[in-house]
Amino acid sequence: MLFSSVPFLYWFLPLTLAVYFITPLPASGTTRWRNLVLLVASFIFYAWGEPIYVALMAAEVVALWGIGLLLARATTVRAKRGWVGTAVVIAIGVLGYFKYADFFINSFNTAFGLSIPLLRIALPIGISFYTFQMLSYIFDLSAERVTVQRNVLDFATYVVLFPQLVAGPIVRYSDVAAQLSTRSHTLQRFADGATRFTVGLAKKVLIANTIAELATIVAASDERTFLSAWLWVVAFSLQIYFDFSGYSDMAIGIGTMLGFDFPENFNYPYIALSITDFWRRWHMSLSSWFRDYVYIPLGGSRVKPIRHFGNIFAVWALTGFWHGADWRFIAWGLYFGVVLVIEKYAFGGRLLRLPAALAHIYTLLLICIGWVLFEIAGFGNAAALLGRMVGIGTAGLAGAESLYYLRSYAVLLTLGVLGATPLPRWIGERIAAWRIGSFTPSAVLRPIALALLLLLVTAFLVDGSFNPFIYFRF
Repeated sequence: MLFSSVPFLYWFLPLTLAVYFITPLPASGTTRWRNLVLLVASFIFYAWGEPIYVALMAAEVVALWGIGLLLARATTVRAKRGWVGTAVVIAIGVLGYFKYADFFINSFNTAFGLSIPLLRIALPIGISFYTFQMLSYIFDLSAERVTVQRNVLDFATYVVLFPQLVAGPIVRYSDVAAQLSTRSHTLQRFADGATRFTVGLAKKVLIANTIAELATIVAASDERTFLSAWLWVVAFSLQIYFDFSGYSDMAIGIGTMLGFDFPENFNYPYIALSITDFWRRWHMSLSSWFRDYVYIPLGGSRVKPIRHFGNIFAVWALTGFWHGADWRFIAWGLYFGVVLVIEKYAFGGRLLRLPAALAHIYTLLLICIGWVLFEIAGFGNAAALLGRMVGIGTAGLAGAESLYYLRSYAVLLTLGVLGATPLPRWIGERIAAWRIGSFTPSAVLRPIALALLLLLVTAFLVDGSFNPFIYFRF
């Protein structure tokens, strides 16, 4: 079930919120009964799209919860490492079987000229996200950064909480441990959450989905011009940003309505002045997960340069592989690993001394190259598109078709570019701070604007508009 769907917006979410808030809180103020409501709702949400894998997810949750109990009782380093290793084997084993088995079989067949049949297993939605969430709990428990969760229902609620279950952000147990037992519910928090959700929904449906149509049309076109290449690159760059950041906004917004504080996942990545800066802003929960649980345990930067290179490439190969069972994702990850090594060891502080405009252009160009590697299947096809982006192998500067679509989508592309900057937030803050005597116009304008946005989104959805979601693939 997509957040950006009529059943979710007008059936599942209102019903869940209604049952959640009419469920009474005990005198102690604990939210255990409301957690049960969320747990049941989350399993229904997941079963809507993946009924066959609900049992698999539930079994993993119980297994990792049980290992957590045993880990907390372990008294020796060896025993703790044993239980952590067991958790990793179970979690990564399940993820590897469902997500990567056919990749390894196909690679083995190609390497040795064999024809072992592929398993062709359907990928459970969100398995990459909830696997990392459970592992973060085990790792933090082992390092004594969190205390053990003894209630299996509360642990299950943390793992399968529907706002962030299928597409993140990757919420660590330490982020919400205290909120699983007590959390704040106020009208202001609910209003803030509803605002964040509606804005994210508009980003997803009105911008990402519409720009996705352009990307799809251009990709299917026979025109091979310089303009068509860049039209696709710009469209896909905006699509994936508004698609994923919009979904993250919706998840964070629903969490806020329910009393949870989820971590931010995006911080205007396209205004970055280096690739290092970009990865501090894009999919922040994944970047910090790999930093804390892979990069730093490997030694981070506190090692000799050659070892540091290895740490960076290991992390970025894994980052790419996390995104998909395909060599192009590994190449995409390693590409950014190479760029980050160059930035650190070759450029040093020179990037910081560049004029901001030049640094920004440099960063955006490298990001665009990365998106080509990420999305285009087949290294030959990716190389051809990269060539057209610099004028190699093109059928000219522009064609009638690309010029037509550029004119048709010019306004939307401009809005997308501006929307990827802090400008809309700045305007919103100025409107919120506007006063006419003792009257605050935003108190009236905000609910009207949100209602109009929701009405417009609904019209797009009822009309059957294009509604893909890229990160459901992962």
